[in-house]
Amino acid sequence: MIEGRRVLAGEAILDGAAAVERNAHEAVEQLVHTHSRLVYRIAYAVLRRHHEAEDATQETFLRVLRYSSKLAAVEDPKAWLASIAWRIAVDRSRRNGQAAEIPLDDPDKTVAEAVSSETPADQTIQGTQVGALIGKLIAGLPEKLRAPLLLSAIEEMSPPEVAAALNINEAAVRSRVFRARQILKEKLAQRLNGK
Repeated sequence: MIEGRRVLAGEAILDGAAAVERNAHEAVEQLVHTHSRLVYRIAYAVLRRHHEAEDATQETFLRVLRYSSKLAAVEDPKAWLASIAWRIAVDRSRRNGQAAEIPLDDPDKTVAEAVSSETPADQTIQGTQVGALIGKLIAGLPEKLRAPLLLSAIEEMSPPEVAAALNINEAAVRSRVFRARQILKEKLAQRLNGK
């Protein structure tokens, strides 16, 4: 009789462990469904290559799955995922020895946009060129300023989320974003004025 209770207790423990694991997998699946675009955009902002960003996105969610037992303690899943994605992308970038690459004018793409757009062709081409110039200027910012700017302005993360992702305080995020915008404004004005 005692042996039978031990078997039942052992089965209950195994069933409980399986349920916990199943719940963790479901939570990770929900995170993937809800935040996969954010994770990809963060990875792409750092790596600037589609396939590299996809790999970093996959690695991010594999890491989350590996540490799914910590999910219950996470207060802000979006910021937590952003932090993981950012670190993975930066590590991949350093490991590959690549500088952030901003693709500049692709003549075929620019012409296709100009032809297919309802906006006049000269405005479309000029907008594309200004966008490429801004991308190049952003890529030229120091990492300390570029990271908060990309996450806040391009990825539309709030200052607390950026702070959590980069492991800095909110005041530093606001200060760095402000400084990055000032530098971009000055450099853009110089370029547009022909200096």
